[in-house]
Amino acid sequence: MTVKPIVHTMTQMKQLHESLLALSQKKTDALKSNDTTGLQKLLTTERKHVQAIDKLEKARMDAVNQWYEARGLSYTEPTISEMLEHMEGSEQEALQAAYNELIIVLADLKQQEQLNAELTKQSLQFVNLSLDMLQPSLDNVNYGGNEEQSTQPKRSVFDSKA
Repeated sequence: MTVKPIVHTMTQMKQLHESLLALSQKKTDALKSNDTTGLQKLLTTERKHVQAIDKLEKARMDAVNQWYEARGLSYTEPTISEMLEHMEGSEQEALQAAYNELIIVLADLKQQEQLNAELTKQSLQFVNLSLDMLQPSLDNVNYGGNEEQSTQPKRSVFDSKA
């Protein structure tokens, strides 16, 4: 078995991850501009991308397992890194190139998603702060004082008989 199906799958994964990176950058813009409807649409599209990536990842794992079986090698969890150690020539170069390109896109995506997570966290902190400012605390509702005073009948100086 050749490495071509694995390289092809990894190339497709890289393209999907690049598309996911572009969506993540649009998500950053939506977070900055407080565009919740646009953000919801982006999240739906992002979910579809993740599902497609999951399918490709399963296909890649199956192809790697087949490659290991064809070579008579056994590993509990075969990886591309270990495959590269058992290869040489043009197949190794093609697989190494596809692997490196995918790793670079994944690193960029991880960095972009960390930025989005931080923006979301800051946005939630702002919302919580705004809510805290709008809702009075229980201590301020009665303007101080204790409950004993409020249960006693109130008498005015002018209520006395003459």
